[in-house]
Amino acid sequence: MIKKVVVSAAGQGTRMLELTKEKSKHLIQVNKRPFLAYLLDNILQAGYTEIVMVVGFRQDMILEFLKTYTFEGKTPDIKIVNQFDVLGPKEKMYGTACPLMCVKNFIGNESFISLVGDNYYTVEDLKAMGKDDKFCYVAGRVEEHPEKFGVLLTDGEMLKEIIEKPKEFVGNLINTSLYTFTPEVFEKLSLIQKSVRGEYEITDVISLLAKEKKVKIVKTNNYWMDFGNPEDVEKITKYLNDNH
Repeated sequence: MIKKVVVSAAGQGTRMLELTKEKSKHLIQVNKRPFLAYLLDNILQAGYTEIVMVVGFRQDMILEFLKTYTFEGKTPDIKIVNQFDVLGPKEKMYGTACPLMCVKNFIGNESFISLVGDNYYTVEDLKAMGKDDKFCYVAGRVEEHPEKFGVLLTDGEMLKEIIEKPKEFVGNLINTSLYTFTPEVFEKLSLIQKSVRGEYEITDVISLLAKEKKVKIVKTNNYWMDFGNPEDVEKITKYLNDNH
């Protein structure tokens, strides 16, 4: 049974403009609570008990928030690792694969969930990822505008490859940055190079695993949001008001 979840929350979130001038986007207030609080609620409600949070930009503010965060009246055990302390400054090493490079000691020889702290995932979708077998899993959903995302190319239930922001239509099943990994992911991390945009990409790690037929798709159709632009504050507020 999977217990551990790695939450990637090292970035600033510059697309949020003025909202992230002084704090990371994970802490933007939604209904008087930081966005991150709702994500943590759902992770814990889904039954995962150990959270490793990879932080960086304004770590002090995230630590301050975690001091006051409770779930069902209890303070959960959340371990913190600073990506920039482990890997050096953003200018040296950066990218979506970097949080995984920081957590091997916390994970050990177990399968775990990996997700980004600036996306909203429902309890149902988080539960659906708790598959503890020899495969890795990627959560995909059908999206009207797949060209804005990484698109998952499939062969039955297996992942063939991920095409990032395709210029032409290749499919409409997109990557929601919610994954289940076996410990084998740590072996692949050392094999990836910087991408064309100069970053270490988690999708390159997944592609290596997919080539060996080790990655399956979990199709999700519940509410999901990539919390990245100022107008998303209003959207997530409405969703939470309507559903909680």
